[in-house]
Amino acid sequence: MARIVAALIVCLAAPAFFVVRIPWLGGTLLALGLIAAMLVEHVGDAPERPEVRIGARGETARTVSDRPPSLTRDLSLIALGMLIVSAIPLAAELDDAAMLRFTLALGGAVAVPYLVSRYVFRDRAIRFPWRTGRRWGRLQWTWLVAVLVLGWLILPYYFITSGVYRNWPVVDTPDLIGRLFLGVGAVGIWDELFFICTVFALLRRHFPDALANLLQTIVFVSFLWELGYRAWGPVLTIPFALLQGFIFLRTHSLAYVVTVHLLFDAVVFAVLVHAHNPGLLDVFLI
Repeated sequence: MARIVAALIVCLAAPAFFVVRIPWLGGTLLALGLIAAMLVEHVGDAPERPEVRIGARGETARTVSDRPPSLTRDLSLIALGMLIVSAIPLAAELDDAAMLRFTLALGGAVAVPYLVSRYVFRDRAIRFPWRTGRRWGRLQWTWLVAVLVLGWLILPYYFITSGVYRNWPVVDTPDLIGRLFLGVGAVGIWDELFFICTVFALLRRHFPDALANLLQTIVFVSFLWELGYRAWGPVLTIPFALLQGFIFLRTHSLAYVVTVHLLFDAVVFAVLVHAHNPGLLDVFLI
C-alpha cells in the first residue's frame, strides 16, 4: 500500500502542474512522492517481481538483471519527464518559437528519461516496441474504423458546443492549417511515447496492469487538459487514456496505439479547421 501511495503522489503532480498550474505544488508532490518511495524501499518493502526484465510481452521478456526494480528510480524518471514538460506553457500556438519549444520540451521528456534509464541506471526500463512481428487481426482493423466513426460523431459536438476549439489558434491560411496538422500529429505520437511507453511501462514494473493504467491516466488527462481539452473534455479523455493503455497491453504494439491515436487526431484536426472556418469542411453534423 505504501508503494501505491508514493506512486500516486508523484502522478498527482501532473494535475498540479497542468490543471491548477501551481508549479511549486507540483514540485513539492514530486519530492514527497520520491521521498516516500525511498522510505518504502529503505524499510525493505520489496516489490513482488524479483527481476528486471525487458520486452513488451511478459512471456517473452528477457531478464537483464537479478536486482529488483527500484521504485524510487522509476518514479524519478516519470518525475523527470513531467518536470521537462512543465518547463514550457502548453497553450497551443503555431508560430516558429512555440513549435521549437514544444519540440525541445516534449522531445526531451521522452529522450532524457530513456537515456538515464539505459546509460545511467543500465536497466533499459523504457522501450519502444514498434514492431511485434504479428499481423493486425480483424478486431484491430474494426477498431480503427470505429475510432474514425466515433470521432466523427462525438468530437464536433464536443469542440463546438463547449467552445473549446477556441483553445487552439485560428487557422485560416494554408500555412497555418499545415502547421496545425503537423502539430496535432506530432503531439499525438509523443503522447504514446511518453504516457504509454514511459509512464505506463515504468509503473507496470511495480503494480498490476489495471492500477498502473489508472495511474498513467492521471498524468495523461492532466496534460491534455492544459493542451486544450477542457470543459467536459475529461469525459472523453479519461476513457481514451484508459483504452490506449488497455490496447497496448493486448497488442504490445506501439505502432498500433500510435495509429489509433493518429486517426483520432485526424478527426480533431478536421474539426478544428471546420470550427474556425465554417463551410470549408462541411462533412460534420454540426
